[in-house]
Amino acid sequence: MNIIEAIIIAIVEGLTEFLPVSSTGHMIIASSLLGIHTESFTKLFEVAIQLGAILAVVVLYWKKFVDFKSFTFYFKLAFAVVPALLLGFLFSDQIDALLESPLTVAITLLLGGFVLLFIDKSFQNPGIHDETEISFGKAFIIGCWQCLAMIPGVSRSAASIIGGMQQQLSRKVAAEFSFFLAVPTMAAASGYSLVLKKWTMEDGTIQKGYELLLSSKDNLVAFVVGNVVAFIVALLAIKFFIGFLQKNGFRWFGYYRIAAGIILLILLWTGIIQNG
Repeated sequence: MNIIEAIIIAIVEGLTEFLPVSSTGHMIIASSLLGIHTESFTKLFEVAIQLGAILAVVVLYWKKFVDFKSFTFYFKLAFAVVPALLLGFLFSDQIDALLESPLTVAITLLLGGFVLLFIDKSFQNPGIHDETEISFGKAFIIGCWQCLAMIPGVSRSAASIIGGMQQQLSRKVAAEFSFFLAVPTMAAASGYSLVLKKWTMEDGTIQKGYELLLSSKDNLVAFVVGNVVAFIVALLAIKFFIGFLQKNGFRWFGYYRIAAGIILLILLWTGIIQNG
């Protein structure tokens, strides 16, 4: 991966991580078009790049994350992230296999798009308009919804926001809780990919994530620059999303997902992108 490819994927990550369109799916599409999807470092980069995006959440909601007077907030996030941590640990190999498949992304983009077309009409009478009103039980259920995003193309943001709305959260509160939940979830995924996960190199050797990252200057530069770019782009995307969602709902994101899914199927059918 060269620096230009790293910047392109980082822009994709920053733009899509907090929108209900699937950042993983879009990064798979981008890296496939660039011809680097099967490279070991690309697979690591697509997970570790999330560090920049979650830093954007912490910066934008700084007062919430440093409000140590209310530990209930941290306990709720810890409770909500348990399902993802458990399933991620138990089904790591199966999840990795799905990440190899652009066809899976195309199908889930399409299906998720149709869901978003009708989701606004399904939850029209929210009862929770403030994060403090979210119970531990509701937080846990939202965390269970988030697990759907382990299937590439589903969108962690969409799954957790819809889960929040199903638990009677308003659009704004559901979106913001989804952002908060992203921090421990994505930090855990990135940390695991860098410290514990073993990656198989193109020559068959095995390296842990940090060993792969430090194996060349190019990898380290791509990682640093990529996270900086993802951070800046994610800051702008989050600010845009909250305002757009409150005014327009999910419908336009649904249309986008359907169009993206159809285009990806065409690219697969014509052989421009290879599945697996």
